[in-house]
Amino acid sequence: MEFKIIHIEETDSTNRWLRGQDSKEPLVVWADFQTAGRGCGSNSWESERGKNLTFSVLLHPDGVRADRQFLISMQVSLALCETLGQHIGELSIKWPNDIYWRNGKIAGILIENRLQGSVIRDCIVGIGLNVNQRTFCSDAPNPVSLWQICERETDRETLLRDFLRTLGRYMGQEVRPQYLSMLYRRKGFHPYTDKEGVFMAELADVEDDGRLVLSDEEGRLRRYAFKEVQFVI
Repeated sequence: MEFKIIHIEETDSTNRWLRGQDSKEPLVVWADFQTAGRGCGSNSWESERGKNLTFSVLLHPDGVRADRQFLISMQVSLALCETLGQHIGELSIKWPNDIYWRNGKIAGILIENRLQGSVIRDCIVGIGLNVNQRTFCSDAPNPVSLWQICERETDRETLLRDFLRTLGRYMGQEVRPQYLSMLYRRKGFHPYTDKEGVFMAELADVEDDGRLVLSDEEGRLRRYAFKEVQFVI
């Protein structure tokens, strides 16, 4: 898969920038700074100018049904883990698609799918990856960067191109077993919180539509859509 790559100095949001493009081919835009970068929901994304990778990818998945759109999230997450795995170990995917090093968040993913009938017409994958930032000033609870782990600078464009090559291999593959094997807290009981409060549970499954299935200490299965449960870290 060949990507056309565009580099810009600044934009409000690379996802929003890509929405204005009418490309039939895979397209990538990366920016030195986003004035309104965000994560899922109302979350913002802190990124020092020129230090990290903030970029978006326009993809045209082949025949992915709308009810299986979580497949793209799994493919992107695994591609990020494999790319970062060339530099660091102890990586995992915190459901649904945050990339973690130990208990710190090194990358976040925001995917916007556009449908045509029962299949995905195209999708915009926005990624924030902490690369060379040395300190974080926002109230985000647990950011971490490659520099903080490795104590050396990493070339951002090289890292981006490595990721895109890896993503091209994952697109079109069935990757659910690999995704499940990489999940954060995939073994043992851990604390979570939902609208009823804090509880202990172990990870039982992630269903095809992306719902997280937890098994609590009483053996009861609890199913959650995005934002319905939080990890207590």
